[in-house]
Amino acid sequence: LMHFHLLRSVGRGSFGKVRIVERKDTKQVYALKYISKKECIRMDALRNVFRERNILESIDHPYVVNLRFSFQDDDYMYMVTDLMLGGDLRFHLLRKPYVEEDEARHWIAELACGISYLHSKGIMHRDIKPDNVLLDEKGHVHLTDFNIATQFNDGRRLTSESGTYVYMAPEMFTGQGYTQAVDWWALGVVLYEAMYGRRPFDAPNNEALKRAIRKDKISFPSIGRKDRALSVDCIETMMMLLERDTERRLCCGPSGWLELRRVRWLESIDWKQLERKALPPAFVPDSERANFDVAYDLEELLMEQEPLEARPRRKTDLAQMSKEMQMIEKRFKTFDYLL
Repeated sequence: LMHFHLLRSVGRGSFGKVRIVERKDTKQVYALKYISKKECIRMDALRNVFRERNILESIDHPYVVNLRFSFQDDDYMYMVTDLMLGGDLRFHLLRKPYVEEDEARHWIAELACGISYLHSKGIMHRDIKPDNVLLDEKGHVHLTDFNIATQFNDGRRLTSESGTYVYMAPEMFTGQGYTQAVDWWALGVVLYEAMYGRRPFDAPNNEALKRAIRKDKISFPSIGRKDRALSVDCIETMMMLLERDTERRLCCGPSGWLELRRVRWLESIDWKQLERKALPPAFVPDSERANFDVAYDLEELLMEQEPLEARPRRKTDLAQMSKEMQMIEKRFKTFDYLL
């Protein structure tokens, strides 16, 4: 931690927080996620943190928030990632009166590129939603939060109900197991929410929501947010992603994500340019305004009993630590992408 200047706080999770930091020697700015060891142990979340850190070490892609450094001290585990100054997609969906199809088209194409890469590495995200999509200052989107991501192989189906219910695919509730096809369904929900300003399903509780996702007919009105007409091609793309039959769902056939590249709604995309991150997004965040909640910074100042700072490590014999603390020492390894 002593290698970084600590700047403003920009986010928080159930047992971790995020700050902007500047590396002292290079002046490069990053996002620092710091996770309380005690809270992580209390919430029985160590395996998730280890899994996320190991997955992030194994990937590097233009449309993923990439890990750059990881380390630990006596109280926290730290992951330093690319900094995204454009805020998350949820922030913008809540503030924009409507979303242009050109804007959504670019987001979906870039996210599909990132999802395809993850699947090629045997990684299923399982929690794709606007909150986990971060924009950079130019408007490019990046997948983040690999807390419940998992590795898979083509011959094994997963059975755990992992994710955020409203974005989870129907096959996740059948008990028959599911594949990486769930990520393409979630992408369809993100597109639906962007265009209509609401999600395809609503219910008073989780059990009713699961039934709705499995059985209720999905409505695809021709009019989206603020009474704006949607193109037939856009609606068809949503319908193909939100297909309950996984064998017919877009991107889940023998051609994989190449199916998406052939749909009419995306035929204007120059995929070679997009894959090089050379295609300018249709939406660019306002660089003059904060694209995140400034309340996090105030919370850090007023409510933190021990504000984050670099501290020398206490000399503690590994054998005297709890088994969980020993596990952290051994498994949360230091990482430097430059080495």
